[in-house]
Amino acid sequence: MQLYPLRLMPSKTSFDFMRLKNINYVISIALSVISIGWLCFAGLNFGIDFVGGISIEARTSIAPNLPQMREVLGKLHIGEVVLQTFGNENDISIKVGGSGNEADLMKNIELIKTTLKAHFPYEIDYRKVDFVGPQVGRQLIESGAMALTLSFLAIMIYIWIRFEWQFGVGVLIALIHDSIMSIGFMSITQLDFSLSSIAAMLTIIGYSVNDSVVIYDRIRENLRKYRQKTTEEIINLSVNETLSRTTLTVLTVLLSNIALIIFGGEALRSFSIMVFFGIAAGTYSSIFISAPILTLFKIEKFR
Repeated sequence: MQLYPLRLMPSKTSFDFMRLKNINYVISIALSVISIGWLCFAGLNFGIDFVGGISIEARTSIAPNLPQMREVLGKLHIGEVVLQTFGNENDISIKVGGSGNEADLMKNIELIKTTLKAHFPYEIDYRKVDFVGPQVGRQLIESGAMALTLSFLAIMIYIWIRFEWQFGVGVLIALIHDSIMSIGFMSITQLDFSLSSIAAMLTIIGYSVNDSVVIYDRIRENLRKYRQKTTEEIINLSVNETLSRTTLTVLTVLLSNIALIIFGGEALRSFSIMVFFGIAAGTYSSIFISAPILTLFKIEKFR
């Protein structure tokens, strides 16, 4: 029995991606400006990892009365209380923002548990209890920024060794585009920006670079193979030749993320949604940004 490779796209396509490059540049610049503007206006919804506070995930034996819970916990005056359900109606998330040392935060956790037990008759199973002090939060912000910076530097060194500097500029522009879009998305949606969001950013950056490298390899190969074709024709050909691989890869990753979004719970919600959006943006930038932008440089000399 003969086996055939799985293809979501025809083996030979001839889409004219280069014809849309100027339109895509305008769209990307406009969305980037909107993202930066929104970020400056609304900021990010930092989670307790960065600002400090308490995070509790619990399951009640029956559907909880959330309005009454908010009212009861609000009277404790221990900080801003955010209470919501996730997963099914019996799963609740309790977040309390505010500063304090470790002893104070531990005391507030016990106060929350005692208060809920005294005011509500149903059993409460505490599945996750976290707290972060403000000093630790500042250290985590610095460590996260350092991780992103070092990842950018490592990627630039890799591209510089693997390809010529023109390709490195293309990857750098694509990565900046993806990062701005992802952070802007977090600002617009006001999803929690926490340590898992830093991990999501690193995942998005790695995926985007991998996608761009595959296309760049094919472009460099075709530059030497088709000496009579123009640069735009070669970029179009290379993107079309890798399109089936790109489509299959991105759909596989997005389907995995959909599973995380649905079944991953509140702890993975921000991470999985951000990765979903970032992977889609990274695929777009690999095809419509990092590849077409090579026409701005003289890459004919690599033939």
